[in-house]
Amino acid sequence: MIRTIIRGLALFSLALALITAVLDLTRTIADTVWTYTSMGVSWSKFSIGTLEKSQAFVTQYLHPLVWDPIIVYILQAPTWAVFALLWLILTLITRSRGKKQIGNMH
Repeated sequence: MIRTIIRGLALFSLALALITAVLDLTRTIADTVWTYTSMGVSWSKFSIGTLEKSQAFVTQYLHPLVWDPIIVYILQAPTWAVFALLWLILTLITRSRGKKQIGNMH
């Protein structure tokens, strides 16, 4: 059950990574200059209130050093790269760990 939910989140992350990569690529071609949208800009366009609440929560309940530099670094990264990394992590978490076979035993 949990594995299915995580795989669904992984698929959703992959879809967001591809969509945002295509948007950045389209802007890059149109502007003829490498252009990308950072995760922070994307998040603030989507919901500025949750970004501010997240910052307050992290600095108050975790530690200010978790927000800056760690989360600030992530927020400066391209949106497609953040979602692609999230997809990779979630996919690795849910992969099957079958027995390794050392050869062909016929």
